[in-house]
Amino acid sequence: MKVSFPYMGSAIVYKKLFEFLEHEVIMPPKPTQRTMDLGVKYSPEFACIPLKMVMGTYLEAIEKGAKVLVTSGGHGPCRAGFYGDTHRNILKSLGYDDVELIIFDAPQDNWRAFFRNVQKIRNGVPWHKVINRMYTLYRFVQKLDELEKMVQKIRPYEINKGQTTQVWNQIQEKFDKIKTRKELYRVYEECKQMLLSIPTRKVEEKDRIRVGIVGEIYVVMESSINFGIEEILGNLGVEVERSLYLFEWINDNLVPWILRPKRFKEIIKKGQRYIKILIGGHAVETVGHIIDFKERGFDGIVHLMPFACLPELVTQSLIPKISKEVDIPILSLPIDEQTGKANMLTRIEAFIDLLKNRKKGKTKEVFIDNVQEHVEEERVVMV
Repeated sequence: MKVSFPYMGSAIVYKKLFEFLEHEVIMPPKPTQRTMDLGVKYSPEFACIPLKMVMGTYLEAIEKGAKVLVTSGGHGPCRAGFYGDTHRNILKSLGYDDVELIIFDAPQDNWRAFFRNVQKIRNGVPWHKVINRMYTLYRFVQKLDELEKMVQKIRPYEINKGQTTQVWNQIQEKFDKIKTRKELYRVYEECKQMLLSIPTRKVEEKDRIRVGIVGEIYVVMESSINFGIEEILGNLGVEVERSLYLFEWINDNLVPWILRPKRFKEIIKKGQRYIKILIGGHAVETVGHIIDFKERGFDGIVHLMPFACLPELVTQSLIPKISKEVDIPILSLPIDEQTGKANMLTRIEAFIDLLKNRKKGKTKEVFIDNVQEHVEEERVVMV
């Protein structure tokens, strides 16, 4: 089958999944302005930006010959649960009756449907090979995420600007060529040394600024939609850590609850201090991670959300209260197709200045006046 998928984060992981299942993979192009324009043109106006960008990605993948599109679903009271069917209806209305959209909902919601989809994409590969290759992919994701976390700790202190990003691009190219588990471990060690050999300047622990990024999964993980915020912060001398990495998402969502990592359960418990019930999306996790980042000594939080995202709107409404109670500055950035990079950059720079001043003891504020005004204005618009 000619298979493609939405672009989100390190897309080589999804490519590797379908290569291991012996499909002909149609690699979707990294989202661009054209992707956005296509998505906006054919999506409902009120839909949030992940639906539109994924719609554009599907259309570009179909242009390249994709006949099967594989994606994940959603559950709980969040519109994301309807997006798969919405995409399917739009494709049908555009005349793509020969394109199949396979939606993987959470296995605990419907094990039979999940298994039927697995059978479809298994592509006749014997089960023992599937299990062996999926384990290799599991370790592939783990090692790639470990290296990405190293990138985010090294980039702020690199002497030659842009070198860490260049090395990271080379690492992804090397991982793209991996075929076996043995090769994976060898390439991982090689890439680790590549990162450790990057010249960096020494910065005292007390002078380091650490920021956690939380929010809705698509805008947090897809750099083309969040303007490469991790690189922006890194270039401003800030260490970054996301609340979501693919390896952790797999452990948190595809593993039965009783076997899930203790860390995930603790995050949920921390989030439920402010949101008692699951309201869809990643709202409870977002709040839990804010508290967790504070407890781990981070200096600030950047909260990313698609404009009008219902679960993250709830989170955003709680942010002033959380920020003051746990004493950590939080910058909330709604993103849609109208969002401009210059405006976003200005707000991030002002936010980092605030964090630096707090670090030096020059202020105890958790909000910058003009940043707070922007947040209030956006909240009024959204209401």
